[in-house]
Amino acid sequence: MDLLAGYQQYLVEEKGSSANTVSSYMRDVSQYHNWLVTEDLLPEQAQQEDVDRYTKHLLGLGKNLSTVTRSLASLKSFYSYLQGEEVVSVNPAKGLVLEKSERKLPQILTNKEVELFLEQPDPRDAKGCRDKAMLELLYATGIRVSELIGLNLENLNLSAGFLRCATKKKDRIIPLYPTAIRALSDYIDHVRPRLIEQPDEKALFVNMNGSRMSRQGFWKIIKHYQDLAGIKKEITPHTLRHSFAAHLLENGADLHSIQEMLGHADISSTQVYTQVINQKLKDVYNKAHPRT
Repeated sequence: MDLLAGYQQYLVEEKGSSANTVSSYMRDVSQYHNWLVTEDLLPEQAQQEDVDRYTKHLLGLGKNLSTVTRSLASLKSFYSYLQGEEVVSVNPAKGLVLEKSERKLPQILTNKEVELFLEQPDPRDAKGCRDKAMLELLYATGIRVSELIGLNLENLNLSAGFLRCATKKKDRIIPLYPTAIRALSDYIDHVRPRLIEQPDEKALFVNMNGSRMSRQGFWKIIKHYQDLAGIKKEITPHTLRHSFAAHLLENGADLHSIQEMLGHADISSTQVYTQVINQKLKDVYNKAHPRT
């Protein structure tokens, strides 16, 4: 029996691992084995520096840190099995720790860039009116694109000026600023009734064929208006989410309120925006101070 087949049998029969775990471990180990072939090495010949080279190879392919960390855990398990079978005397993956790269700060738009971007849709036609409402709502609330396209008409309370964003874990109540309320009212009153195919359609935002807006469709809308605005920064739906959070923090909102609106389970995810603001202040200082 070859080493990979033996390892798979070990996971199933001795470890009692789930089908998903076995599939994940075997995929990682098979990819590693294929790489060893290109290096003219057998698994039992590999040293710690070889395993280290392999992790660097994965990072070089653009794999994210969590994926490579999981792969390394699979290799540690594989070599632990080989140790038990007395195929190897030491585990070459044991003791290897991936260095965490510095967390990249999210890119945000300036206030002027947000204004320029939101001015691009022409509310005088149906598509522009719908797009204006979508973009204003996204920046007003900082919700995720999946949450945006999943909204139903009942999630809005425009008279009270808030959005109820419902998720599996909890509902979030997020206020809306007046410009967003006006854009949404125009869309709901004058455009949406003409777009929907069925009178009982629940989706708040629909495409020009009358069905619920897709993630891909909204992505194209973002790119279209970025080009129209001539903004060089890469704008994604998450860029507006990041900008929403950073601008609130910059104007005095507290972290816990922002955490609640964003739906972050952990405050540490929200604290990254403090770093964004601090970096922005540092950049202004370095540009403006006469002694720098």
